[in-house]
Amino acid sequence: MYAAMPQPKLLIATGNPGKMREYRDLLRAVPYQLVSLSDVGITDEVEETGVTFYENAALKTSGYAGLSGLLTLADDSGLEVDALGGAPGVYSARYGELPDAARQEPFAALPYERGVGRVVPAGTGPDGKMTDQDRSSLLLRNMEGVPWERRTARFRCVIAVGRLGMAESGQNRTDSQGNGEIPPTPLYERGASGGLTFMVGSVAGMIQYEPVGDEGFGYDPVFYLPSFGQTMAQISLADKNRISHRSDAVRKAVAFLSDRLSAISCQQ
Repeated sequence: MYAAMPQPKLLIATGNPGKMREYRDLLRAVPYQLVSLSDVGITDEVEETGVTFYENAALKTSGYAGLSGLLTLADDSGLEVDALGGAPGVYSARYGELPDAARQEPFAALPYERGVGRVVPAGTGPDGKMTDQDRSSLLLRNMEGVPWERRTARFRCVIAVGRLGMAESGQNRTDSQGNGEIPPTPLYERGASGGLTFMVGSVAGMIQYEPVGDEGFGYDPVFYLPSFGQTMAQISLADKNRISHRSDAVRKAVAFLSDRLSAISCQQ
């Protein structure tokens, strides 16, 4: 009898247990062994210095692929609120970080700023920093007086997949072993940066007036889904993984990863 070939590893570049749990469920059909940053002993943090979801996803994928030597999947995602000009957007996880000079001002009176020199105001976390609940509360304070019909928003997710050694141009894109080019598909787009491939997903909703629900994380308790009549924090994980921005992008990633492995296998 022949021993089964081990599945290739795919590094999911996150240290967030909730996000990793979602990814394990969403990517259960892909022919890869999913490993997290902690699984491979990576404690370094790749800085998210980009000003778009694409840039941050690319930075994380390239950085953690370099640290691990593995095919790596990373995402950047966030909440875009129309009444706030698209904020918090790419800064969703850092919403509430304000310039030093503005620390004494009421948060709700200030526009969200993306400049350097931000500090995190005192929050209720164990380290005195902002928690998910603090950020949601700040968001609601900044939307005081905004009528329901103008409280439109969306979660957006950009996934980047790549590894060291992938071709940097659009031609002859191969993996690090020189295996055949990944076949094109309308589900995903070729990246122009470092041979990365990007998948984009989104889900539309409304920002309700107060947090409701105990499931999920981040801004889920204030993100209302009209089709469910509930917030993202009230629906089941199965439903969330069916309709979320991350699941939308991951469905495209599943197609890409399956095509990629199939292309490699055909060359062997």
